[in-house]
Amino acid sequence: MSAEDRIPKSGWSSLRLKDHVRPGLRVLFVGINPGVRSAMTGHHFAGHSNRFWKLLHDSRLVPELIWYEHDQRLPEWGLGLTNLIARPSPGIGDLLPWEYVKGWKLLDTKIRRYRPAVVALVGVTVYRAILPLLDRATPTDIRRSVIGPQPQTIHGARVFVLPNPSGRNANFTYAEMLQAYVRLRRWAQRICARDG
Repeated sequence: MSAEDRIPKSGWSSLRLKDHVRPGLRVLFVGINPGVRSAMTGHHFAGHSNRFWKLLHDSRLVPELIWYEHDQRLPEWGLGLTNLIARPSPGIGDLLPWEYVKGWKLLDTKIRRYRPAVVALVGVTVYRAILPLLDRATPTDIRRSVIGPQPQTIHGARVFVLPNPSGRNANFTYAEMLQAYVRLRRWAQRICARDG
């Protein structure tokens, strides 16, 4: 059990992270929900073993190495951050079915309002959670768990699924994660060049 997990729930459960979004983003990253450490620090992807920030730099999605304390800088590079569910939790097992539905409605509104070129779902779990809520989803789509570009669009935004960068994710090596982030960068560049 981590130190954050030993903090009384009342110390973090009502905290919420600030979205970092604006119109015209190249990529809007969408996590499932904040972890306890992120809630306590007030910054996205703040877990000790989370590799999100290193992946952004190593894939050249951002030109300099930044850490969670500087998450508000991402829009400088045409990138944004939000979560499907705002409520923090120690793990996704603590999330309730109605929170996914409510979270999707809020996310759908953000995407419609800000119109990012690409919505990058950070983790297959996020993709599986929202796919049944999309009007255009088919039973075949629901079984897909492929990392990379997806056939759906959300208000014109293309959808890309990334591996979850959490240190708890043992399904992907760092090299495999990095490959997916590089692929995202290249794909988003092509989309923005074509549509821009």
